[in-house]
Amino acid sequence: MNRYWTLLGVAGLAEIGWVSGLKHAHDVWTWLLTLLAIAFSFYGLIVATKALPVGTAYAVFTGIGAAGTVIGESVFFGVPFEAPKVILVILMIIGIAGLKMTTGHAEEKGAER
Repeated sequence: MNRYWTLLGVAGLAEIGWVSGLKHAHDVWTWLLTLLAIAFSFYGLIVATKALPVGTAYAVFTGIGAAGTVIGESVFFGVPFEAPKVILVILMIIGIAGLKMTTGHAEEKGAER
């Protein structure tokens, strides 16, 4: 089961890359990288949802992407990182962690078929 959570986390990180790529891609190579990140992130999400509850997996996937994109834009592109954004990103991360922690172990038995 942990491999599915790991794959989902990596797919969420790839989402950060392609979302940023949609705004910042400027030539063939950066657009190609953006397209590869899109393909990989959705492939990872699809595989992960074979074993994890789809609602939880999608919420974690988009939460990682959203929080990571907000942080990444501030770190790499100079977008101001103000107190309300910090608080909301922290709340989002707490929500993502809570969803993962409350996903029961009953799914593990059904996923290892």
